[in-house]
Amino acid sequence: MKSSSQLNLNYLRHTLATLVYRLSKVVSEVPEHYPQFKVSVDSRSPIEILDHINDLIDSAFTASTGKHKSTKAYANNWYRVVSRFYNSIREFDNYLAANNKIACSVERLLQGPIADVLTHIGQLAMLRRLAGKTIKGEDYFDADISIGRVGPEQIMPKREFD
Repeated sequence: MKSSSQLNLNYLRHTLATLVYRLSKVVSEVPEHYPQFKVSVDSRSPIEILDHINDLIDSAFTASTGKHKSTKAYANNWYRVVSRFYNSIREFDNYLAANNKIACSVERLLQGPIADVLTHIGQLAMLRRLAGKTIKGEDYFDADISIGRVGPEQIMPKREFD
């Protein structure tokens, strides 16, 4: 039987895989104008939102290691920002997979940076629709999301709908 701390790590790792799955749909095959698209002069563009997501992932990772710090990257290249997302998530997942001690509670990670990332993925999806390139919906309950699958290579949806 797994300990509660091991179950928490597995839930956290599954959550990271879920973030990757959902974000991968949003950042694949984007229109050329999408990274800089804004709905108003005061809103963030997708590249700025994704850069912020990366800062949140880095913050969650460093909080887990006990060396909590905030980062601000401000990248200006969409492909570098997307790559940074996968690299940051992979580094975090590898840390968790090695059964390293978590220096903060999983609950705090979920209520803080992880929940914030989910919110921002929704914003990116909405901006993509407004930019003219919708994402097909799917039944995420049946999605093939697995602990440790945190790279851009994701299993295609079983059933998508408009």
